[in-house]
Amino acid sequence: MLINHNLTDVEYKDIIFEKRPCLDTDGNPIPDLYNAWIILNNPSQYNSYTTHAVKEVILAMREASNDRSVVAIVFTAVGDKAFCTGGNTKEYAEYYAGNPQEYKQYMRLFNDMVSSILMSDKPVINRVNGMRIGGGQEIGMACDFSIAQDLSRFGQAGPKHGSAPDGGSTDFLALFVGIEVAMYSCTACDPWSAHEAFRYGLLTEIVPALKVNGEFIPNPMVYTNRWVNENGDIIYGRMKRGDDLVHGKELLKSGEVDLALLDKAVELLCTKLLLTMPNCLSKTINSIRKKKLEHWDKNKESNRDWLALNMMTEGKAGFRAFNEGPKGKREVDFIKLRQMLAKGHEWNDELIRAVSPQYQ
Repeated sequence: MLINHNLTDVEYKDIIFEKRPCLDTDGNPIPDLYNAWIILNNPSQYNSYTTHAVKEVILAMREASNDRSVVAIVFTAVGDKAFCTGGNTKEYAEYYAGNPQEYKQYMRLFNDMVSSILMSDKPVINRVNGMRIGGGQEIGMACDFSIAQDLSRFGQAGPKHGSAPDGGSTDFLALFVGIEVAMYSCTACDPWSAHEAFRYGLLTEIVPALKVNGEFIPNPMVYTNRWVNENGDIIYGRMKRGDDLVHGKELLKSGEVDLALLDKAVELLCTKLLLTMPNCLSKTINSIRKKKLEHWDKNKESNRDWLALNMMTEGKAGFRAFNEGPKGKREVDFIKLRQMLAKGHEWNDELIRAVSPQYQ
């Protein structure tokens, strides 16, 4: 009898864990070989991860890594709106804000989640079914491959909401896109379209997800498009400015989102990985992962310490503003905050009330 190397048996509640048969080159299921699908399941909050969900992802990655019948891991989420928008801001605001000792323990779990991806014995594919923002961007970049539907958006949010992207983005993003582009993304927090992210080198592939009159079309809101059609052909196109942007909005509104091409592209990559020597594949992936691990292992503990202490000041203000502020106004008054700090005002509840939208 084979030995079970899992840490514990798990009944998954906050995520979905599935084993789906591997497919051959003709798309037929292969007996006794599987891809493990680890699926975030919080669509009502854009698949943000709670503390309990983080624990389940860690155990699921470990289970899939240990499973002798698993070829590859697909990390994705429910729905078509978001892969992940990071940590659950409601939980952050209501429990962790103002409690650095608790957030430090949470960040231990988050760090272990990232490390569980980087240490998997199986290749990990991020199936980007929608927005990949903040911590979602970070766990996505920890994966070995990313294939996205082209309505997805990518980016950081930390400095806008009281944090720094020190859960992986300050370690990983420059490796993908270069220092200058990473610097702008992590500070200005302007999101990228999937086409921009692909052009910068962040993604393995993008495919269309918008179906209009029964046919897939590329994201009509993007000026320069690159996409893969149903036959696997790479197509390039360009939309005009002005009136065509209005037409693009109409197309977006009239169409339906269908992730069939995303699933097809993910399964194709899984099949390509299947047709390799397993140990040679694992060694190759681990050798390339070293570039991420060099930065991640060097910085993760000091970043955890800082992120915890930050929950007494900017994190406390930012996350509560996002959770409690009125719709369309969920950021602090940055100008007033800077003015008060410039006059030497201490970080206290008086300052937070003065700059937070929920108190205005």
